[in-house]
Amino acid sequence: NAEAVAAAVASATEAATEAAAGGWRRATGIAGVAIGVVAAGAAAGVAIERLTVGRGMRQKARLALDSTGPYGGLRGTPGKAYAEDGTELYYEVDDLDPEAGADPAPRRRRLFGRKAPAPVTVVFSHGYCLNQDSWHFQRAALRGVVRAVYWDQRSHGRSGRGVAQTRDDRPVSIEELGRDLKAVIDAAAPEGPIVLVGHSMGGMTVMALADAFPDLVRERVVGVALVGTSSGRLGEVNFGLPVAGVNAVRRVLPGVLRALGQRAELVERGRRATADLFAGIIKRYSFASRDVDPAVARFAERMIESTPIDVVAEYYPAFNDHDKTEALAHFAGLPVLVLAGVRDLVTPSEHSEAIADLLPDAELVLVPDAGHLVMLEHPELVTDRLADLLARAGAVPTAATVDGYGSTSSTGPG
Repeated sequence: NAEAVAAAVASATEAATEAAAGGWRRATGIAGVAIGVVAAGAAAGVAIERLTVGRGMRQKARLALDSTGPYGGLRGTPGKAYAEDGTELYYEVDDLDPEAGADPAPRRRRLFGRKAPAPVTVVFSHGYCLNQDSWHFQRAALRGVVRAVYWDQRSHGRSGRGVAQTRDDRPVSIEELGRDLKAVIDAAAPEGPIVLVGHSMGGMTVMALADAFPDLVRERVVGVALVGTSSGRLGEVNFGLPVAGVNAVRRVLPGVLRALGQRAELVERGRRATADLFAGIIKRYSFASRDVDPAVARFAERMIESTPIDVVAEYYPAFNDHDKTEALAHFAGLPVLVLAGVRDLVTPSEHSEAIADLLPDAELVLVPDAGHLVMLEHPELVTDRLADLLARAGAVPTAATVDGYGSTSSTGPG
């Protein structure tokens, strides 16, 4: 695959050169490839995808999957929170179902007239270029069993564009995302215990929350799940590329993004024109197993496609600056799940191992044959481990069954 890697690097370099020279129309098609690379969180070419499957056939398949795929259609009670800069943050709440018998609060408290304590709320934070629907399978399994909040990060999904980014023309920071999460918690779960769940950038958001609001963690957080994420040193990730390719991409990519973000409308047309290659790149950097449901792969592709290039550009610098290793200490003594795909090329599993090393009481689960979107690729395993965490945190009764995924008292993945 070295030739494909070299081609991707050359394409990104050419796009940056063309952008700097003002040759936007010619650069647009090339830029579409680079954008797909970035949105997937990596930089590599998957030329073989184009050679083995006809473009028309792929387009037809995408249309069919769009019309039949059931994923991403779960909805809850909508709400809005507001960040410090006024950005509108969209969230949805899935409440407990009284018929499910999942409320762990003792029934006798209600019988004797005491106010029932607030239920545990599980707050799910999604990753870069995704949205709250990335938790589709876990949401389907947990509906009614636990009170849950799913939210869209700023400029993602149904949330508003970042006010500070559009007004002040500045990039997003992970610290800012932590404060956004605090605003969502204040609005959607102002009282009661909390379990924090974050995937990739969402996990970094959880760490930033702990760093900025340690009292909140100490007083209210009863469990944490960090899925396919990192506490820092992301600048060392090679995305499965040879050293020369990684260095070239790192040298070129920031300039490419800055330039393309200034011509978002034109670039989006080029991005659509190269959707076939884009799909191959997404699949390579999202999944590792060969038998991923095509509808699931297309679902992931749609989420990533929906992230505008200027938003991609606003977020990219945050990852090299991210370092929340010291914040992990705030989770010491809590039930913690650290889970990653062994073949994750975006946030390699070594980063999860490093997190677990600093939290020796955490459960570390490394999933073979899994990539970055492990919660979509192996949903039953992820949901099973998450359900076990929720039982340990007191969010669900230990005897509960989570929508056919087995008892929450199970001890491990296969």
